[in-house]
Amino acid sequence: MKSVNSKPLVAIRKHGNRPKCDNDAIKEPVKVFCRIRPMVHPNDESCIKIISDTSFIITPSESVTNGRNVNKAIQTSFSHIFGPNSSQGEVFDIVALPLIRNLINGKNSLLFTYGVTGSGKTYTMSGNLHDAGIMPRSLDVIFNSIANYQTKKFVFKPDKLNGFDIQSEVDALLDRQNELQKLVASYNGKAFRQFKGDGNNDNNENVLNLSNESEILDVDEDNAYSVFVTYIEVYNNSVYDLLEENDGKTKTLQNKIIREDGNRNMYVHGCTEVEVKSSEEAFEIFQRGQCKRHIAHTNLNTESSRSHSVFTIRLVQAPLDKEGEQIVQNKRVICVSQLSLVDLAGSERTNRSKNTGQRLREAGNINNSLMTLRTCLEILRENQTQGTNKIVPYRDSKITQLFKNYFDGEGNVRMITCVNPSTNDYDETIQVLKFAEVSQEVQITNSTTSKLDLGYIPGRRQANKIFKEARNRLENAGNPAAADLEIDLGLVYSLGGSFPEMEITSPHNDEIITTLIRFLELRIQKRNILQEDLKQKQTNFRNMIVKIERENVSLKIENSTLKASNDQRQKKISALEAHICKTEAQIDTLLSRLNNANDIIRHMKQDLQNKSMLLNQRAIDKQRVKEKYNSKIQAETDKMSKELESKLRRQRELLQNQMKEKEDKLKLVKQILISDDEMTKNDRPESKETIQVQNDVEMPITSKITTTVPNTVSESILITTTPKTTTKTVSTTKFEDCNDTRPSRKDRIPVVNPRYRRSQSADRWLDHRPPGLVPVGTILQPVIRNKRISVKQLTDPKDITNKASRYCLVAQEQDTDGELETKLYKGDILPTSGGGAQVVFNDMEHLKQVSPIARRKRSGYLSPGENFTSQKDYCGSEQNNSKKLRI
Repeated sequence: MKSVNSKPLVAIRKHGNRPKCDNDAIKEPVKVFCRIRPMVHPNDESCIKIISDTSFIITPSESVTNGRNVNKAIQTSFSHIFGPNSSQGEVFDIVALPLIRNLINGKNSLLFTYGVTGSGKTYTMSGNLHDAGIMPRSLDVIFNSIANYQTKKFVFKPDKLNGFDIQSEVDALLDRQNELQKLVASYNGKAFRQFKGDGNNDNNENVLNLSNESEILDVDEDNAYSVFVTYIEVYNNSVYDLLEENDGKTKTLQNKIIREDGNRNMYVHGCTEVEVKSSEEAFEIFQRGQCKRHIAHTNLNTESSRSHSVFTIRLVQAPLDKEGEQIVQNKRVICVSQLSLVDLAGSERTNRSKNTGQRLREAGNINNSLMTLRTCLEILRENQTQGTNKIVPYRDSKITQLFKNYFDGEGNVRMITCVNPSTNDYDETIQVLKFAEVSQEVQITNSTTSKLDLGYIPGRRQANKIFKEARNRLENAGNPAAADLEIDLGLVYSLGGSFPEMEITSPHNDEIITTLIRFLELRIQKRNILQEDLKQKQTNFRNMIVKIERENVSLKIENSTLKASNDQRQKKISALEAHICKTEAQIDTLLSRLNNANDIIRHMKQDLQNKSMLLNQRAIDKQRVKEKYNSKIQAETDKMSKELESKLRRQRELLQNQMKEKEDKLKLVKQILISDDEMTKNDRPESKETIQVQNDVEMPITSKITTTVPNTVSESILITTTPKTTTKTVSTTKFEDCNDTRPSRKDRIPVVNPRYRRSQSADRWLDHRPPGLVPVGTILQPVIRNKRISVKQLTDPKDITNKASRYCLVAQEQDTDGELETKLYKGDILPTSGGGAQVVFNDMEHLKQVSPIARRKRSGYLSPGENFTSQKDYCGSEQNNSKKLRI
């Protein structure tokens, strides 16, 4: 979109406000209006008599004067007086409508109501269910005037410093989406029910149903507008934000502070500023704050305001760009104007209201703030009339500190004094009239906020609208080039405005004719410009059509070439598609096989993992059992070792005693033999038997027993005993086994299971002969009278206890002289509780073969007839190491 603009884009300030200029500023007094409330009871006596629209006379009753000689009648003048029969619309048109015009034109305004309690201040400002007040009517006029020129929400955004920023469409859209999400989460279908008030304001639609009777003011069509509202109250000289969102935990409002912005304007810091898009929405916001306002019941009023409320309407406007579409993205072009509607709390006397406690404290703060307001106005009047320069105590009260800028010259100030004509309120009414008289004498410098003129042509919004409608019609007609049209918006609205309004009072009024001639000349001149521009555009349009036609022919040729090429490519594409389909089928087959293989692998991995876990668990269990078994074996071995040592100790002692007795006997026998030999040496023939008795030294006996059973586990047990035995060597030609010297059965010492008994005649021997024994024929063999079986004949461990009750182990070894020794280890086989068998060794035989020739060589002689010596060791019936052998 192209715009022809002969003016440079330079910001030109239309109304200067910063710095102030005394030549442009207009001083005017504070306009004070008076509204007389209707009598509550028609029969009550009134002390006010209206003389004209601007003055009335107030006369006290006889009960008030009490016969004193005082000036009974007092006349008071105002800018305008509204009688008891004046309507809300009349009050709004005269008082508030000019302030709305100032607001649209960029000027600030202040309107507050003042009077005693129950005089109608809140009714004048807010109205009721059936008749709206100044505030709803002001909102309705504002939104009706800017209805077609409002921006979308969040295009203007408060900067928290009493100013505004311009956001882009993207940022504004994000903020709107966030607000929508918060509304959905917060309200949850309640449809703003919490914002509606109670009592007289529970039907807001009737209060705001004013569209038919409200006016529509002229606004600048090339500006974009947005409305923001705030609602605060001054309670006990503290400022509270009535629109503040509570988190649900704390019901009390936070105290706010008043600050000064960069332009030296006073504002409430941290105050909630809500953007509204309709009068209904604004009034709902007002009702939400009204529910939080401090209102109490007193003797003078059932709903008495205990605080000063300030409802501020801020109008933000900014110009559109040269195309008339978007807002100029420059913070300097923003113009902010505000209208503050103040509902002051009513002044009251304690002797009439009978207030106590909290109500008395509230009344004191209200009267102090009103007194501060009156003091400030009196000092301002004194400074203006007498030329003094006294300091105005604005900071003594929050309400005066907040509106300091208005009294210093930042806009219009108007006040509505509400009066109760009842004679009972005469004294309070007189004080109100005195305050009104002082207020009317104060001069206020009325200046406007600054606006920047960017030099754009007026009417660009409407021109852009007409252009879009024309382009849409062309597009709907089927013209594709309509989207690329460039229209000059500068000539759309350059024909000028409508004819000037002129009233013909005389036929000789040449001024009217001159004005019309001048206006028509301008229109003719503009018409000639338009005709020249039309011819130029027609020529351009004709050239453009010729160019388009040439381009059309070339495009047709190019189109046919591209069509042929497209057919060839289409064939290739078809062939490739067929190949792709075939390849995809193969890929699907391979994928299915791959998936099956992956499933098999996954199942196998799972089985492998399960088996590994099972093996690990078995190994752990086996290790636990092994450790438990080893610990039991170690404990049992230690226990048996201790028992064996103790038994060997007792056995050694017993053997020593026996050996000592035998030595004594042998000594006696030796002595007898020696004596007999000496006596009969020469006479007796040589005997074939020689008996030698010698004491053998103490030597340890060590035997290793290895039991081997087919299909079973072999176990070796090492038994070491150190008994002191006696060796008897007999040299004879007759060999005789030593089994006859076996101890009797009663001498056997059972090791375990003493209750186990078996018949002596049923004993069967288990003969255990390890391989590798030296064959000795029939000599040096144990004498076993009962039946015996060999270990090799056993096939099951249970056969040990079933087929045998006695055990004999044969072992051979060489002594120190190189002679062959045969040792026989004998014991009883006892069944165990686990189903196995154990051997308790209770006897040992030691068979030894001695060569006579070798003995002769060692001793130097050999007895006659001595050719062979058989040696047999008796172990007696003493029990050796009671070692149990499990098979």
